[in-house]
Amino acid sequence: MALIEVTGLTKSYGSREVLRGIDLSVAEGEIVGILGPNGSGKTTAVECIGGLRARDSGEVHIAGMDPATDPLELREILGMQLQQCRLPGKIRVAEALDLYSAFYADPRPAAELMDRFGLTAHANQRFDTLSGGQQQRLSIALALIGRPQIAFLDELTTGLDPAARREIWEYLKLLREEGVTMLLVTHFMEEAAYLCDRVAILGDGRIVASGAPDEIAVAGGHQQTSFDSDPTIDLASLRALPGVADVHTDRGRVIVSGDIGSPQTVLAALSAAGGTARHLRVTSPSLDDAYLALTREAATRADPSTAPTPSPKEA
Repeated sequence: MALIEVTGLTKSYGSREVLRGIDLSVAEGEIVGILGPNGSGKTTAVECIGGLRARDSGEVHIAGMDPATDPLELREILGMQLQQCRLPGKIRVAEALDLYSAFYADPRPAAELMDRFGLTAHANQRFDTLSGGQQQRLSIALALIGRPQIAFLDELTTGLDPAARREIWEYLKLLREEGVTMLLVTHFMEEAAYLCDRVAILGDGRIVASGAPDEIAVAGGHQQTSFDSDPTIDLASLRALPGVADVHTDRGRVIVSGDIGSPQTVLAALSAAGGTARHLRVTSPSLDDAYLALTREAATRADPSTAPTPSPKEA
């Protein structure tokens, strides 16, 4: 059952179309990641879905509620951590958590969240004296203090060190086990691959790909087969093999890019020709590779002048 349902969401600022018809569905208990380059509309989409920004058109329903008409009811079940959040400089960490606790009937204990996010030692510290990472951790704690059924988290681990980032990831996995549904905006492909059941990649104001991280990686990238170069290896014959997209050499290595079956095809061709693949390495496509390819393609469609100039051989 979809807990979040978005259909045809659009948003413009003046003549600039930021969102051009977003369709998104998030099932109860899922973590869905929103990925995309700077300016692709990730934050605008989340703020429109959460009711913090008025949408131009389209339909949004969260647990059956429209954020445009049911904002107060929605706040009872939705926690939001924004990309940029500033509290009054003089408010102390414990004071901020106590204040937000007062908004909910059954909040999480402030002491539990301070311990979870490494803020206990800073309980009496003013917000304006906290480091950027400490402010970020406080922002996440405030978004979760109301025991939300749904949480929107925008760049939640930006500015955090790797250990703090991993601790927050583990906590979010625990929340998912408790049934919390999350919409996660991130630039970290590792974060998306580790946490998300599904991801949606934004490009040119549209969702250009969606699915499980592994599925998108395989669909949007190439397998790479590399081995030590040998003068007897005919690169032209490798390029002609079915499923092979590119063959080139780099620092004494032959690198073949192709579909999921290309490694077996290449090895079979080498064996048939009496060749060997010394120091063989096969690398599966990553979410990073697929993300770069998909967003580059979307940018090229939006502005053909950004397309790479073909070489004389390709032209």
